[in-house]
Amino acid sequence: MYTETKPDTRKVVPTWNYSAVQVYGKLSLYYDSKTFEAGAFLHKHIRDLLQHTEETIIGYATVDEAPEKYVELLQRNIVEIEIRIEKIQGKFKTSQQMKVGDREGVAMGFAAMGGETGKALSKLVKERGLLHDAEKQ
Repeated sequence: MYTETKPDTRKVVPTWNYSAVQVYGKLSLYYDSKTFEAGAFLHKHIRDLLQHTEETIIGYATVDEAPEKYVELLQRNIVEIEIRIEKIQGKFKTSQQMKVGDREGVAMGFAAMGGETGKALSKLVKERGLLHDAEKQ
């Protein structure tokens, strides 16, 4: 709801509000458990996962009881991906460039949707608008 611009000029069109994150990094793929590097990587993560599951979820630790052949079989059928993050970028397009009255109308529109999503989007529009205004000063 562009409560400021629409009544004044009628020069409004529907638009999208969104937040996006891009993560850049170096990818490592572990799939051949017969190589030392991949085998060690997969073995450690399988053991860590078994231990976490058994101790945290089931409530007792039996990770050492898993037969080694079983762990080896798992390793042959798992592909792991590791990303060493080098840069993270975020972008917001949440009506922050709009006039204050228009932003308030958009925030009210999201709030009227109800639910967690509507409330969160309304709050985000308000927060990003305040940040935008502060950067302009």
